[in-house]
Amino acid sequence: MKRPQHGGNLNWAATIAGCPVSALMDFSASINPLGMPQSAIAAIIKNTSNLQAYPDPSYSQLRSHLARHHQIDPAFILPGNGSAELLTWAGRELAQQNFTYLITPAFSDYTRALNTFEAQIIDCPLNLIVPSLPVPQSPHPNSGLLLNNPHNPTGKLWTREAILPYLDEFDLVVIDEAFMDFLTPSQEQSLIPMVEQYPNLVILRSLTKFYSMAGLRIGYAIAHPDRLQRWYGWRDPWSVNVLAEAATIAAIQDEEFQQRTWNWLESARSRLYDQLRAIPGLKPLKGATNYLLVKTETSATQLQEKLLTQHQIVIRDCMSFPELGDRYFRIAVRLPAENDRLIQAISAVLSSD
Repeated sequence: MKRPQHGGNLNWAATIAGCPVSALMDFSASINPLGMPQSAIAAIIKNTSNLQAYPDPSYSQLRSHLARHHQIDPAFILPGNGSAELLTWAGRELAQQNFTYLITPAFSDYTRALNTFEAQIIDCPLNLIVPSLPVPQSPHPNSGLLLNNPHNPTGKLWTREAILPYLDEFDLVVIDEAFMDFLTPSQEQSLIPMVEQYPNLVILRSLTKFYSMAGLRIGYAIAHPDRLQRWYGWRDPWSVNVLAEAATIAAIQDEEFQQRTWNWLESARSRLYDQLRAIPGLKPLKGATNYLLVKTETSATQLQEKLLTQHQIVIRDCMSFPELGDRYFRIAVRLPAENDRLIQAISAVLSSD
């Protein structure tokens, strides 16, 4: 069975582990372990009767609520079938530039989207020891920049001030902020407030991670209306279903869920980092969001296989990140008892080698 390119491929993991999917504990997908907000679940149940009708093709209500959430004009928002759909259209736009600068290691869907439209890619390798933005201040003319903030898989968070100069240097800047929700309002470094000022800026957002809504497939782009209208003409109609729309409207208004997530994450991540650092042969990198990248002195794929077969625990190997290979793995931060189980399992595997 082919090794997955993404985390969360539990059918693959269950085949390796020889157990049902329900028996697995998944640390490979960086999704909020608190689960979907009850407010979103209630909204789905309430709106099942609306399944007989087509969604509003302009998604006026959804865009209005997202605009209020981000304090921006609704015309600057385009919902999509997960941020993956919108990344495709961003890839098409970037491919129209002479070159696209890509921070690496990078999420595999970035190269998927760029290669689909035959973009000319210039890799910008990140120094994992001192992870400053490795982008030239004087890029080739007519060039684009694609990066994510916080960065996946390192968890590095760049400040607005670090990114802002590139908005004047590049003709198009696409920033994937899929994990920005995990930062509190005082910590987050979103460039959404700059979109109205910079027509060359595109922000991608996802409901998958923070609100644990991966199966509903909902995300949105924030960019200049002229650009979004062009994307609207490229896409299939009704790409967001009515239940995803209802769940999103409820979730982004759920301040209690948001605060509960922030309260859980800060202490859980710090404790898990310290536990990993205490295991000989492991060097976790400090991160700003709900996952940790870990360097290992032994094979990460062998560790992954043993955790699956011996403990029914799934971690994310980094084989899809060529710059990292078999000496790194990534794990999601989960609830304290689950994190403890992971630490015990890793310790048992490594001590038996």
